[in-house]
Amino acid sequence: MLNITKRFPGIIANDNITLQLKKGEIHALLGENGAGKSTLMSVLFGLYRPEEGSIRMNGNEVSIKDPNDANALGIGMVHQHFKLVECFTVLDNIIMGVEPCKHGFLQKAEARKKVVELSDKYGLKVDPDARIENISVGMQQRTEILKMLYRENEILIFDEPTAVLTPQEIDELMEIMRGLKAEGKSILFITHKLNEIMSVADRCTVLRKGKYKGTVDVAQTTKEELSRLMVGRDVEFVVHKKELAPGEVVLDVKDVTVASKMHKNNAVKDVSFQVRAGEIVCLAGIEGNGQSEFVYALTGLVKPTAGTFTLRGVDMTRDSIRERSKLGLSHIPEDRHKHGLVLDYSLEQNLVLENYWKQEFQNHGFIRFKAVRDYAERLIEQYDIRSGQGPVTVARSMSGGNQQKAIVAREIDKDPELLVAVQPTRGLDVGAIEYIHRQIVAQRDAGKAVLLVSLELDEVMSLSDRILVMYEGEIVGELNPKTTTTEEMGLYMAGSKRKEAV
Repeated sequence: MLNITKRFPGIIANDNITLQLKKGEIHALLGENGAGKSTLMSVLFGLYRPEEGSIRMNGNEVSIKDPNDANALGIGMVHQHFKLVECFTVLDNIIMGVEPCKHGFLQKAEARKKVVELSDKYGLKVDPDARIENISVGMQQRTEILKMLYRENEILIFDEPTAVLTPQEIDELMEIMRGLKAEGKSILFITHKLNEIMSVADRCTVLRKGKYKGTVDVAQTTKEELSRLMVGRDVEFVVHKKELAPGEVVLDVKDVTVASKMHKNNAVKDVSFQVRAGEIVCLAGIEGNGQSEFVYALTGLVKPTAGTFTLRGVDMTRDSIRERSKLGLSHIPEDRHKHGLVLDYSLEQNLVLENYWKQEFQNHGFIRFKAVRDYAERLIEQYDIRSGQGPVTVARSMSGGNQQKAIVAREIDKDPELLVAVQPTRGLDVGAIEYIHRQIVAQRDAGKAVLLVSLELDEVMSLSDRILVMYEGEIVGELNPKTTTTEEMGLYMAGSKRKEAV
């Protein structure tokens, strides 16, 4: 990719960028949120047309007008937010657009055989007949990878592939990537996670604010050097917090059971615990063990079948979401697109979604637009939310990391009694992670209660004051991050070790 420039209203997303990929290498693309990584890959995949620059393959200039052109050239892409049809099966999603037909009839048996062979060859272990809506995020990602392999793509683009995976799934994905490289495939790998670059990439190209900052050999560099190239300053990888001084009970969870949508068993079984003022309690566990359903029940998205939630002595089990919000509950949701933002609203509208009815933002039912604009500008400044057109930017057009920052800003600025933070740093770069960790610790140090739900073991260990491990809907252990190890936590998470919660 030579001298690629791509502009959007109010922003140059890619400013004269050159990127070279060798055959049979894993080439990482590193940069902050909004640095232009996904945009550059979308140009290569034909989703965007660049204003300037050219693309060459094997020395010959090629024209990529749309993803069909990219596929014809052997370029495939796994997107950060998967492009799958939820009510279709895995097999239907894989063959969509390249369906094998004979005399106008679909030949699924042939396709199924090829998909099963590819799945076995690369150790992807997917069920071709499962519906997308019923499988885990990790499985959905493997479906996306199979889509590329089925089309016999030679250049594979992975956009933030590990942002939604558990630690075990990340290890498996790294193995799959090494296997693909051994087959002679060339991989472009967008990520924020420096450990992953160090473990699988051969070379790494760094972008900052849309500009090319250099390409380095991974074997010759360090995590610290990469982070400095990426954010332009030294980044602290250690979380600093005051000594723990828990106050009174803020959240009291008693005997909560939540039904499962997927199968007959309950997703959450008879869970009880407390979170006190001035402490961060983490619910850890492998995805699919009831954490999501528990959070849905706590925040009012679903009703529990039994048990109670008490916030500062008030039973809110049957309250509406707004009532919970008024009581002092803030929620950074797991799925920012589904539950965090209205994507076609502007940034300023999204920032007042939970406050627009308050006196400061409305007068006799009419929105006070100037007050909303001033509030949004303050949060954009304070939380460094980068958007092409400031408060009027449509949320959908922002990078994933900046969408996440907007949600964090809105939820923390409400000054909650209890902050429920689910995967708060999913898809964020090291600079933004450092910032959001500081915000969460500041809430704790200000005497607020924080319930963290995270799959990132490093985050769990560095942020938490107490860790509750959830396995198959039950709390199987209570651990102290100062005295436990990630290995011990992994045993609890896998269900091979358990003890009664204290």
